[in-house]
Amino acid sequence: MPADSNLIVAGEAIKESLFQSLPDRSKHEEFIRRAVDLLVERVVFGRSQRSAKVVEWAAPDEIKSVIDLKPREGPISHDELLAIMADVARYSVNTGHPYFVNQLFSTVDPYGLIGQWLTDALNPSVYTYEVAPVFTLMEEEVLREMRAIVGWKDGDGDGIFCPGGSISNGYAISCARHHFYPDVKSKGVYAVPKLVLFTSELAHYSTKKMACFMGIGSDNCIMIKTDELGKMDAADLEIKITEAINAGSTPFMVTATAGTTVFGAFDPLIPISGLCKKYNLWLHVDAAWGGGALMSKKHRHLLKGIELADSVTWNPHKLLAAPQQCSTFLVKHKNVLKEGHSSNAKYLFQKDKFYDTSYDTGDKHIQCGRRADVLKFWFMWKAKGSDGFEKHIDKLFDNAKYFLDHIKQRAGFELVLENPECTNIMFWYVPNCLRGCENDPNYRERLHKVAPKIKERMIKEGSMMVTYQPQGNLVNFFRIVFQNSALDHKDMVYFANEFERLGSEIVV
Repeated sequence: MPADSNLIVAGEAIKESLFQSLPDRSKHEEFIRRAVDLLVERVVFGRSQRSAKVVEWAAPDEIKSVIDLKPREGPISHDELLAIMADVARYSVNTGHPYFVNQLFSTVDPYGLIGQWLTDALNPSVYTYEVAPVFTLMEEEVLREMRAIVGWKDGDGDGIFCPGGSISNGYAISCARHHFYPDVKSKGVYAVPKLVLFTSELAHYSTKKMACFMGIGSDNCIMIKTDELGKMDAADLEIKITEAINAGSTPFMVTATAGTTVFGAFDPLIPISGLCKKYNLWLHVDAAWGGGALMSKKHRHLLKGIELADSVTWNPHKLLAAPQQCSTFLVKHKNVLKEGHSSNAKYLFQKDKFYDTSYDTGDKHIQCGRRADVLKFWFMWKAKGSDGFEKHIDKLFDNAKYFLDHIKQRAGFELVLENPECTNIMFWYVPNCLRGCENDPNYRERLHKVAPKIKERMIKEGSMMVTYQPQGNLVNFFRIVFQNSALDHKDMVYFANEFERLGSEIVV
């Protein structure tokens, strides 16, 4: 057989075996190295430059025409796969860009990224020590240290990594209900009275959503008024508690917030804790956003009283900039997670194993298979130290204050809150056509249309990404959030200049 024919046969044999899920140097090494090179050069470093676009805007039909999104019967080549990688990156939002300040996450931390890559290369599932020995021990150490930072003596208690803050807040409801009514585990909602819980009207929607999911019902998630800063009104909380009791309901928990999604407000935890003690209620603190401030001696006062909580949600993927997802649920009561959720599946959690099965921690989760989200955060912590996290937090707050002070001095910017507590800065940008029209009857209606127009321009140009929203009776306003410590004061001026460039001549 001719040499060329041999090569063709060999090539076909390799192609035919590519379905096998095992790395093989002869088949995959070149592809993997080229793919990693593309990720490093074009995604990690190329897209983190300030000169790059935050987003390459394309309508859905355009993306469908560029990227073949349909699964196909047969395989495609490695070159085609690399081309797809490049297109997927091109049309994805560049969340690692310094000017992506749209949500409560941003940036691509280099150490977190390597930790995440190592996680995926190892492909663990963290339910038993048998299959995840390092990660089981790593989780326990990281969670204990986080509990100690919250303020619980010696880091006592328990905790888990969760797939997002919403699920963490759901665990809080589950643990609180089981704490007071353990029969609910076997007998369900038929074993408990009509339960009600309380949270602020500006709290994350997950508390109400999880109340629905767990059979408590959205009507029984009672919203508490907030003050002008967005903080829960403790006096209204007590009124609502007594009203619920008088109506025959049974209050069982309060979810306070340390860093609300929009205003960045920190609820007054000490008076709320006092009411929880008075009425024998579980206190959960949703610190998904603001929890990172605990790492800073200068700013941890914002969460004063958090040590009084029964449980805490804290998302390192938010203010601490760990890669998505990295969310924790911390609980002061050591056994409630296990007692409330374990099912003792004998095919996984055998009690006669040759090692100490107390390290088989997976049964306290509602999940079975579970990613090792701890590794990326632990790796970041090792690389930076607690001192590095503190510097990171302090710089975020410094940038936020600089931006706030800067726009106070510029025409066209009107603040929603004069002195926000967190790194959320909220404002209206008022174009030239509306300046001096504040007393016109349709002023608010016209102002409401400004933010969507500016947002469209910034997205289509790709110059930055900042979110907007209405809130209560407030018309659309911008909310810029800072959690990327690579930003500096020059960037704060850039943001202000860009709003002015995009918005000053808008007509509404």
